[in-house]
Amino acid sequence: MRGFRWPVRVYYEDTDAGGVVYYANYLRFMERARTEWLRSLGVEQDRLAREQGIIFAVTEAELRFKRPARFNDALEVTARVIERRRVSLRFAQTVLRGDELLCEGRIQIACLDSAVFRPRAIPKELLKEIVDVD
Repeated sequence: MRGFRWPVRVYYEDTDAGGVVYYANYLRFMERARTEWLRSLGVEQDRLAREQGIIFAVTEAELRFKRPARFNDALEVTARVIERRRVSLRFAQTVLRGDELLCEGRIQIACLDSAVFRPRAIPKELLKEIVDVD
């Protein structure tokens, strides 16, 4: 999978009573990868909110779990834009341990006006930077 890649280490706090990564934490890993993807484009979300009055919010998430991750595993989380619209982006994301697929997901985010939480167009300068769309 081409696109952005971000390393993640599994900490004890990420695991459940069975010693595997708690299912909701895969969403956290994916969120971090998307945040770092934006940062790699020179975009800081706190600055977007403060200077342009926009935030991004997840509007849809679909995950498929394939294999468990465990404490101290070194993982890689990928993020690739597969759909780009005026106010939303859809990502394909994976969580890998080496070449082994552990979890895959489709995440949609919307650009919102931070004052009223209504959809707002993604800034044109940011849209120009997004080149992963298949």
